[in-house]
Parts: sequence; C-alpha cells; structure tokens
Amino acid sequence: MLFFPQFSPVAGTLAAFATFAVGFIARPLGGAVIGHFGDRIGRKSMLVLTLLLTGLSTFLIGVLPTYAAIGVAAPVALVLLRLVQGFAVGGEWGGAVLVATEHAGPRQRALFGSFAQFGVPIGVITSNLAFLAVAGLPEDDFRAWGWRIPFLLSIALLIVGLVVRRKLNDSPEFQRLKEKQAVSKLPVAALFRRRPLTLLLASVASIAAPAVGYAVIVYMLNYGTQVVGFSRPTLLALILLSAVLWIVMIYVAALWADRWGAKPIYIAGAVLGVLWAFPLFWLVNTGNGWAALLGFLVAAVVQALMSGAQGGLFTEIFDVETRYSAVSIAYQLGGMVGGALTPIIATALYAAYQSSNAIAAYLLVACLLSLLALLAIRTPQPTTATT
Repeated sequence: MLFFPQFSPVAGTLAAFATFAVGFIARPLGGAVIGHFGDRIGRKSMLVLTLLLTGLSTFLIGVLPTYAAIGVAAPVALVLLRLVQGFAVGGEWGGAVLVATEHAGPRQRALFGSFAQFGVPIGVITSNLAFLAVAGLPEDDFRAWGWRIPFLLSIALLIVGLVVRRKLNDSPEFQRLKEKQAVSKLPVAALFRRRPLTLLLASVASIAAPAVGYAVIVYMLNYGTQVVGFSRPTLLALILLSAVLWIVMIYVAALWADRWGAKPIYIAGAVLGVLWAFPLFWLVNTGNGWAALLGFLVAAVVQALMSGAQGGLFTEIFDVETRYSAVSIAYQLGGMVGGALTPIIATALYAAYQSSNAIAAYLLVACLLSLLALLAIRTPQPTTATT
C-alpha cells in the first residue's frame, strides 16, 4: 500500500505480485548477458559484479520514497530497482553453481552445486525473521520506517560477500579452456546452435521447484490469511519451520544425487510435486496449524529434491564453453515461469473460481511439465575439460 495505494484489494495484491514478478522477468536477460561474459572472461569477475548490483539495488529500495512523498515516481523507481535486482540475480546463480561444481570431482558435483541452493531458504528465514522483528512496532512506525530496516541491513551482507568473492579463483576446467584459446566468442549463439533442445528441456525442468516454492512462501501468505483465516505470524512461523527442513533436505538430496545420479533424484522431486499439489491445499484449507505445517514440510521436500540435484545435473549436461550461459538461462527461464507467474496466476485463478482446486491443478501441471522434460533430457558421461 505504500507504493500502490489507490487500487482495490484484489488489484492491489496483483500489483504487488507484479512488482515482485518484474525482477524475475529481467533474470533471463541477465542470465544471457552475464553468462556471455562469464563464459568469455571468467566466473569470478561476474560473481563480484552480480553481488554489487544485487546488494546496492536492495539497499536503495530501503531508502526509496513512498507514493505519498513523490507520487507515481515511487512505484516506477521500485520497479526499476527490481529490474536491476533481477538482471543481477539472473547471472548470480549460474556463476555460484559453476564456481562450486567445476572445482568438484565428478562424484561431488551435486553436493558442491547444492550450496548455491541454500540461498532461497536461508533468505526466507532471515528476511522473515527480520520482518518479524520489526513487525512488533506500532503500525504507524512500521509503515513510516520499520519496513526499511531489513533492506538497509543488506549492505552488511554486501560487504562480507565482496570480501569472500575477491578471494575466489576460476575453476581449473575453465582456466584450461582459456589456455587452449578455446573460449567461445559468442557463447549464447553457440549454445542455441548446438544445444537448443537441451536448453529448452532444462528450462522446462526448472519450472516445478520455484512454482511450488513461491506458492508457499509468497502466495500462501495472502491466501492463508485472507481466505483460510490464519494469522500472519502463524503462517510465517510455519513457513520458517518448513524452510529449515528445506535446507536440510537440499543437502541430503545432493548426497543422494552424487550417489545415485542427479537425474533420478530430480525426477523423484517432480513426481512428488505432482502427487502433492492437491493435498497441499487440502491441508491448508483445514485451518489447522499442524495440518498446514505438514503441507509445507512435504512441499519443502519437493523443492529440496529438485534443488539438491539441479546444480550437478545442469553442470553435467552442458559443455564448459557455453555452460555459464546455459545454466543461467535455463534456470532463470524456469524461475520466471514458475516463480514470477505462480503468485499472479494463483491470485487470478482464485478470483475467477473461488476455489483452491484450480491453483492446485496449475501446480500439478507445472510439476508434470518439468517431469516430462526431465525424462527427455539425455545425460552424458561425466564431463571433462575437453567436453
């Protein structure tokens, strides 16, 4: 309401979710542009750039004037900062995964690649704890300045991150590629020319996890409070508990992926997502906290199985010459469809049908599409520096 105060409740919710979504829309572009330079220059330099862009844009949201102060310029500036965030995040995940997996042995790639996946559930926990800490303020104080504190604190994470990332080295695999002068001049063009089907399948495979994840951590806060009748603190607490299991299971899923293969574990997560789409809403609709927690916990396992295997699988199926571009574009396209659109589509579906069954059907279809794409992906032998 601080940035979109003149809408009806449904339109205001859609506007807020749309502002959330624009960051995702910029991610594939960021993945392509930053991935291009990551494949040409190196992973480390792009990780420093993405951290700077993400951290500064997040901090600036914390000092942004509201609609009451500067009128329509406020939502415009908010959208622009969200676009910068999205552009930077578009290249962040691919670089973080590759710095880890390309330093790992063939039997540790999923485990090393899973470290980048901790970011979302850890972010859920820290951001919600931060907002819970300031939520106890009087409403006028929270609206005036309290909501800004979590954004302003991001500057500390930016400083720590820069110190850490400046010490990173590019992987031996990529360094050998540069020594052989085999770096692609136009990695994205080479990717679309050589591996278009693999890129498409990996993108579709990436839809399910964010669709389930953002249905819980974003849409469910609105649905659970306005439709079911949960209090917001109760739902936040349940989501935080599920995020803890999410983190643990990412690690476990990565270990399983290194032992039994990334693709089978990823497929298991997609299958569970198909099976759990309707029970998730049935449990929340009971209005019982324990039932809702069970729904969120299983949803966390769904996401973790796919997330824990994803870094290892994507590193395996793409060649090193175009890998940064490939994993970034595939992950971000899937995230845009699954993450950005899910809260918007869910809100529109409930407004149209006044039933959670339509939303559950949407989640089921999203997971089914990812499952079919995973079944179609061909996994080669473990990659080497010359693949």
